Amino acid sequence: MVKHRIDCQVSLVVLFAIVVCLDHAVALQVTSTGPQTIKKAQGENVILGCTYSESPSDVGQLDVEWSIVSPDMTQKDNLILAYSGGQEYQLASPDLKSRLKFVGDPSRGDATISITSLRVSETATYQCKVKKPPGIDSRKITLVVLVRPSVPKCWVENGEEIGSTVSLHCKSSEGSIPLTYKWTRETGSMPATATQNPQTGQLLISNHSQSYTGSYICEVNNEVGKEQCKYTLKAYNPTNKAGIIAGAVIGALFLLLLLLLLIWLLICCCQKRRYQRETANEIKEDAAAPESRPASRHSSYRSMTSYHTHHGIIYNSVRNNQPNRTQSGRSNTYTHHSQVPPQVSLPASDYKPPLRYDSRYGYPV
Repeated sequence: MVKHRIDCQVSLVVLFAIVVCLDHAVALQVTSTGPQTIKKAQGENVILGCTYSESPSDVGQLDVEWSIVSPDMTQKDNLILAYSGGQEYQLASPDLKSRLKFVGDPSRGDATISITSLRVSETATYQCKVKKPPGIDSRKITLVVLVRPSVPKCWVENGEEIGSTVSLHCKSSEGSIPLTYKWTRETGSMPATATQNPQTGQLLISNHSQSYTGSYICEVNNEVGKEQCKYTLKAYNPTNKAGIIAGAVIGALFLLLLLLLLIWLLICCCQKRRYQRETANEIKEDAAAPESRPASRHSSYRSMTSYHTHHGIIYNSVRNNQPNRTQSGRSNTYTHHSQVPPQVSLPASDYKPPLRYDSRYGYPV
């Protein structure tokens, strides 16, 4: 009796497991396969697959949702594209909306989408969720958008003299890290003395010789692309460093002498101009302005004595009412004219009154 009861319990467990497995096998299921992480270069296109299969028990309305999973578990996911009731709904930002679309028919088991002209900011985890009650399933895909390396620049440092250590450099200005650099020789093998750094792009060639000349190619790559540049290495004989140093010293001395000469010329020019200005000022100070000389008694008298008499005019002697010239500090220069000429008698009919003396202008003429 106990054995029969145990057999019944085992049978029920096995039957339940079979029912669960059958139900899981025929329920709605996302069937897309492929890598869970996709890496693409900026500007490229990507296809995110999401195919599914239904079961006869799935009789509800079909709903398909594409969303960007939020890194913060406390925040809601960002819904960008949906299909429900036979209609497509664009819910992404205006910038992404024009580049996002279904590439299959969601109602026939293909909810795959494509995004064109990818941007670095669109790096995220995308989730496809398919619901048809009672069935539901989903799939997540991580998209990583990287920047391709830009065309690198190749150059040399420390010169290309024979016997010296030549340093070749390669650098790309753009590109998502990690960037890896590799130098190769276009013809022949690399020099035995060459060492390179794949992280910095530097190639060192010790004890440079004529046999190391030629074209060297630097290739830079990351996970989404690669670019390269070329440099032609030459070999020159060592320069005479002593001669270069001597020439530099002589040139420096010449420039110094030239500078001193210019300073001396400027000083001389300034002194000459200063001397000319001072001389001009001294001349102006020494030259006194001419004084206005008022008419004196003697000058008026001299003009009268030198003037010929006219008929009908009586000339009287000048009264001594003017200040003496000797009292004003000046010597009387015209003392020989102190005698007054004799008076001339005229008829009464021709008599005219005497002329008046003006202290400023003298006698009228």
